[in-house]
Amino acid sequence: MPFMIGAAPIRRTMKYLNAGKLALKNGIQVFSINYNTHGEHHQGAKDFIFWYVPQVQYRNPDVQIISIKNLTPSPFITCYYANGKKMLIDIESRTKEEIMEHLIKVVGKTQDVLEKEAAAAEKKINPANFGNGCPRHCICEVPGQLPCPSVVPLPFHMRGKYKYNPDLFAEVMEKMK
Repeated sequence: MPFMIGAAPIRRTMKYLNAGKLALKNGIQVFSINYNTHGEHHQGAKDFIFWYVPQVQYRNPDVQIISIKNLTPSPFITCYYANGKKMLIDIESRTKEEIMEHLIKVVGKTQDVLEKEAAAAEKKINPANFGNGCPRHCICEVPGQLPCPSVVPLPFHMRGKYKYNPDLFAEVMEKMK
């Protein structure tokens, strides 16, 4: 499998991406990480970008995530909000786990909010969907639709067999008289 080539290919699996814990608040539009590629106090930021940024990107598809390298003496994260404000978060000399826990507390959605959103998403099932796992098993359960052909046969004028063969249709109509 070609996608399993490279450094830590586990980062590209769906199981790993779904395991992300950080769901950013709704107001955040841009999430920027500034760090250097060298230096002891930047190691946590480098590890955070390597291991956790793919999960954050997957969990927050509407947020632009930017990593800026080698332009700052100390690592930090900037969150830009929709109302024009921004928040700076210092991540100097922290491990990747400490950075993640701090971000969950500061800019992450609470567990209550995530549960409410999940409940709202379940209620928001499209009534036009039918089949297994939907409120209706068949389209015939919707008022105004024709019943299932297995229960009530279709009228002759709706069957291709009779529609495209007028002689057969005339023959059946004569028998019905």
